[in-house]
Amino acid sequence: MHGELPGEWKTDHPLVREFMATIAPIFASSAPLEERLARARPIFERLLLTDGWLEERFQRSDPQGGMGSGIGNWLLYRAEDEGLALFSLVVDPGQSTPVHDHLRWGLIGLYRGHQLERFYRRVDDGARLVLVQERECSRGAIYELIPPEGDIHSVTTISDEPSISIHLLGGDIGCLWRHRYDLEHGIAVPFRSGYSNAPCRDAAPGS
Repeated sequence: MHGELPGEWKTDHPLVREFMATIAPIFASSAPLEERLARARPIFERLLLTDGWLEERFQRSDPQGGMGSGIGNWLLYRAEDEGLALFSLVVDPGQSTPVHDHLRWGLIGLYRGHQLERFYRRVDDGARLVLVQERECSRGAIYELIPPEGDIHSVTTISDEPSISIHLLGGDIGCLWRHRYDLEHGIAVPFRSGYSNAPCRDAAPGS
């Protein structure tokens, strides 16, 4: 049995706790990032293809969500040292996230619905982006985020049901200042997505 992983838990489901207890030592190792991501992928895939562990409250949209378009951003776990976070992202049919970066490594996998993923890279030192890949994803699909060039994307739900993706990130991503991109004008706007069910630790009381 794995010991209790310190941090903030928003779910008590044993599968999630076991998953994080298995994943955390992989990313605490000194192996190259690509090797750690490769080791984590099959463990992550098993979670994505298992039913019953994601409670209904983490499968809802959120009209007040910081990503806009009613997107729900539901924290499941974040590490005590803020080095890992797990959350679900819920995007209603026909809705899209803004084009955004992450500034941290990550694994993102689809748990419900279908998505159109668009990946971008910078074409200079500024905020001009070029589309480099577009693909449709169904349940169990996983992609990696490796900054600085491999972590800029947007997703659109193309199914009749909401899409739910599970995000494993190397940081408390909802509380990091990062960027959303205006493709038409070639500008990057700082933003912080927050979580639908948890304040950022530096938030003022009552905010």
